[in-house]
Amino acid sequence: MDTIKNMRAFVRIVEAGSFTAAAQSLDSTTGAMSRAVSELEEHLRTRLLNRSTRRLALTPAGEKYLRRCSQILADVASAEEEAGCAHQHPVGALRMHSFAGIGQQYVLPAISKYRVQHPEVTVELTLSQRMPDLFGGSSDVSVIMASSLPDSNLVSHRLGETHSILCASPRYVKMHGAPLTHDELPHHDCLILRTPAFPAHEWTLDGPEGSVEMHVDGPVHVNIAESLAVAIREGMGIGILPVYSAIEGLRNGTLVRVLPQHKLQKTNVYALYPSRKFVDAKTRTWVNFLQAYLPQVIERDLALLEGLTQDQLAKYAAKMSVPNPAIVTARKAAH
Repeated sequence: MDTIKNMRAFVRIVEAGSFTAAAQSLDSTTGAMSRAVSELEEHLRTRLLNRSTRRLALTPAGEKYLRRCSQILADVASAEEEAGCAHQHPVGALRMHSFAGIGQQYVLPAISKYRVQHPEVTVELTLSQRMPDLFGGSSDVSVIMASSLPDSNLVSHRLGETHSILCASPRYVKMHGAPLTHDELPHHDCLILRTPAFPAHEWTLDGPEGSVEMHVDGPVHVNIAESLAVAIREGMGIGILPVYSAIEGLRNGTLVRVLPQHKLQKTNVYALYPSRKFVDAKTRTWVNFLQAYLPQVIERDLALLEGLTQDQLAKYAAKMSVPNPAIVTARKAAH
């Protein structure tokens, strides 16, 4: 029995959810997939999968064995890469994962620049709001946003810090006005962004008066910042956008910042990869590239936001015939 081959088949069957899908992805047959699991079960003298005509389900023993197999296969892959000198020259497929918003705005441009330096590396990028099982081998590197990281055996590199802001469309502000204080937010249509990092309905605003928490709800809920940006531009309400999703709309006038003295959802950007004895060259060079590239573009966007915000406050002050942006604080005190 080829144990490693059967382990690969077993892990792929679980990932794919069926013998047929696993066979197709491995260029094999359904019968070969079934035999691989049967041989493992016979060898181990325990059932790994409960099979029915509609679904597969791991047994408790199967769950434990899957975790072990994933780690063993990852170690085998690392050993093969090391033996093949993959640690010296970046070449081959680099499997990346990223949260959707930051993946579109930051990771894809970074990939373009990285491949100029390393053209022999091909990239398989998966955008998802869920963390992948990096130890299971589904991805080599993940770029995520989180306020902090739980303890794990993953290697993490902090790439920078950013935050979110409140935005609306010019049309919405013209029709409904803009809130002058956070107390007015519940009287507006608040659009909800569902992310793994923050509670969807609990907004924490950091501003001149300190940190304020409030419960909000609204007519539209989405799970990707870029989709929320579309809803905001269409005039559906006020929503939270990460700086990287808001900056272009603020520059071209399709978005305006609401309560510009406030920030929300301060968060860190991390690159994560499994802690292995051998790290191949494409993973190492990609992480090194991110460490040099991402902090610069994050700081660039934060600087752009600061300039746009000051321009907005100055225009508002001029419109209201007040000589400086302190009008916002004065108006709040009046309320």
